[in-house]
This record gives sequence, structure tokens and C-alpha cells, in this order.
Amino acid sequence: MISEIKKNVDSEIDIIREISYFTKKLKFSSGEEKRLLEGTLESLKQSMKILNESIPKLLTGISLNKKLPGSERREETRLENVRFKRDGSNVEVVLDRKDKEKFLRELSISDKFIQKLKKREKEEIEVYSEFKGSRGYLKLANKLFFNVSGRWIEKGRFKSLMIGLRKANIDVLFRSYVAMIFLTVSISFIFGIFLLIFLTFFEIETRIPFIGVYDSGYFLRFVKLIWIPIVIPFLTYFSVYYYPATERKNIGKKIDQELPFAVIHMSSVSGSGIEPSEIFKIIGMSREYPNLKKEIRKIMNQINLYGYDLVTSLNNAAKTSPSEKLSELFSGLSVTITSGSDISEFLEKRSESLLLSYRLEREKYTKLVETFLDIYISLVIAAPMIFLLLLVLMTYSGISIGFGSGQLSLMSIAGIALLNVFFLIFLQIKQPVY
Repeated sequence: MISEIKKNVDSEIDIIREISYFTKKLKFSSGEEKRLLEGTLESLKQSMKILNESIPKLLTGISLNKKLPGSERREETRLENVRFKRDGSNVEVVLDRKDKEKFLRELSISDKFIQKLKKREKEEIEVYSEFKGSRGYLKLANKLFFNVSGRWIEKGRFKSLMIGLRKANIDVLFRSYVAMIFLTVSISFIFGIFLLIFLTFFEIETRIPFIGVYDSGYFLRFVKLIWIPIVIPFLTYFSVYYYPATERKNIGKKIDQELPFAVIHMSSVSGSGIEPSEIFKIIGMSREYPNLKKEIRKIMNQINLYGYDLVTSLNNAAKTSPSEKLSELFSGLSVTITSGSDISEFLEKRSESLLLSYRLEREKYTKLVETFLDIYISLVIAAPMIFLLLLVLMTYSGISIGFGSGQLSLMSIAGIALLNVFFLIFLQIKQPVY
């Protein structure tokens, strides 16, 4: 009997461990994962309840002056050994026969939920990048221009680029990125020289073969094309230099789309009286805000790794945030915490203003789509019909425009196709993330 009680107690301890683990995980979950965790916890609690109800029946009849009950007692209380396999190990408990099916059913439900959670974790596993040595193109840039870039930086050049790199979350050292600019410009200059020499002696033709030998004055042609090795490096320089700013704007737009819902989440969490830093931890661990959580984790890293307080971390994150709205939120939270005001009230009001701004942007996009729909109907549907009508009238009146019917048809089809592609690209660019 003692061994049977021990089996039940050991199983209860294992279930309690699982309940504790999934309860902690539930705090940082949302959406589908939260639903799966709640289902798992409920089935584990029911299993725990059934095991608890079997303990008194096992203890029935035990006293100091009486022998522990054996098989006769087993028949009297209708207890039965239940063996099952779980997590790769064999588990044995003693239950009432009428509770056997219910217990196994609850365990089966919890196992199904756990399997779904494991499958979801494998599908949505997050890859954490580590700082590694430079490779490939960046390694070559460091080898050739690392010292040169250092001297330029010491002179106070590229200050705006340094801020842009931090805001764009580009995992490249500032000095290495400047070295990469020098290498890219050098390669583009060499390419421009080769292109100049090639175009001096050869010319591109519209007929086959497309490349022919240029047989006029080479010096005059060289002078006309001397701008190529000058313009190409300049265009390359500005493209690489302003790439972080472009990337920052793209990230900022994505964060602005997620921010209203994240602040609503933060407002609801702060209403429970939780510590302010824990609010950021919940948002940073959530999968619902893939772009925003990177900025939130900057705050958590400064607190956990560098030992900064929350106010200092918020101020630092506000300076390097790619989104102006997020920067304003961090600054406002910093002031609210410093002044001792109610964080929950601040977040509630800010969530209302951000949600209103989000709705206005959606309405603005809808109006824009309606405007371009009218333009699309006019250009792609009405204009070709009018054009065909004019062609018919010109044909009957004997007026010639220098193109045959086949050429006009091909031009019309190409024009309509290009307009459709243009409208699709425009709508794709302007379409919000949510």
C-alpha cells in the first residue's frame, strides 16, 4: 500500500511541475499559444484532482493496530493499477476504476495540447544572432579601408550616418560600414573606367548583333563619355550612404502599425499594478509585435546587462528609436515615472490617441484607393474605348497616322499592361501592414 501511495504522489509531483512551468509561460503568451496553454493547464488540474481523490481511498483502513490492507481491500475499494506512457517513460498510478477512463482522457487532452505547443515552438523558433567576425565583402573592406575610415571618423565625418545605423538596427560596426562605403565607391569607379573604355571603342545598336565597333573619332567620343566614371561613383556613394535612412523609415512605418495595439496591451497589463519593467518584459517576449519587440528588448538589455535603471534606459532607447511615435512614448513614460504619475492612466490616454491616429491613416488610405480607382477606370477602361472609337473614325475618313492596325493594337495592349503594373505596385507600396 505504501508503494502505491508513493506512485500517486510522485505522479502528482510531476504534474505540479508541469503546472508551474506552463503557468509561468502563460504570463508571456498571447493569441493561439495562450489558448493552448490554458487548455493544457485545465486538463492537468483535472488529472491532479482525480489523483487527489484516490489518496483517501488508499489510506482507508490503515491504523496502528491493524494490518495494512492487501488484495482484499483492493477489491473492496475497487482500486486498480493504471499504467501509461508519458514523455518517453512508463508511469503507474492507483485509481478507482470509475475514474480510470476520465483520468486517461484528461492526460490525453493535455498531451495533445503539449504536442501542439512543441510543434508551434519549432515552427516559430526565434533565431538569435550573435556578433561574429566580419566575412566576405565586409572583411575585404576592413582589410583595405579600415584605417582610412578610422581617420575620417576621427575628423568628425559621417556623424549622421552613425545615428542612422543605430536607428536602422544594422548589425555592422560604424567604422566597418564606412570602410565598406570606400570599397564600394572604389569598385564603382573602376567599373566606370572600364565602361568608359568599352563605350569609347564600341557602341550599342538596336539591330543584331547589338554591339558594334565604333569607327568615328575616338578622342571626341572619349570626351563625351568622360562623365561616366564620375557620376557612377557619386550615385553609388549616395545610395550606400542613405541606405540606413531608408531602412530606418521602413522599420519606423512597421513599428507605427504595431504600436497602437501594443500600447493597449501595455495599458491592460499595467492596470494590474505590475512593476513597470515587467510590462516591457511581457511585450518583448511576445510574438505579436515582431518589429516593436526589438526596440523593447533594447530597454531590457540595458537594464539586465548594463545595469541601467528604467528611466535611463527609456531615454537612451528614445534617442535611437526608428519611429518618432515610439520615441515620444518612451520619453513620455520616462517623464511619467520620474514625476510619480499614474503609468496606467498615461498608457490608456496614449493608446486612445494612437488608435485614433491609426484609424485616420486607414481612412486616408481608403480615400486614396477610391481616388486611384476613379483614375484607373478612366485610364484603363474609358480611355482605350475612346481611342478605338477615334481610330475607327480616322480609318473611315482616310486619315493616316503612320502606324498599322497591328502596331496600334500592340501599343494599346502594352500601355494597358504597364498601367496595371503601375497601379498594383503603387497600391502595394501604400498598403498598410495591418
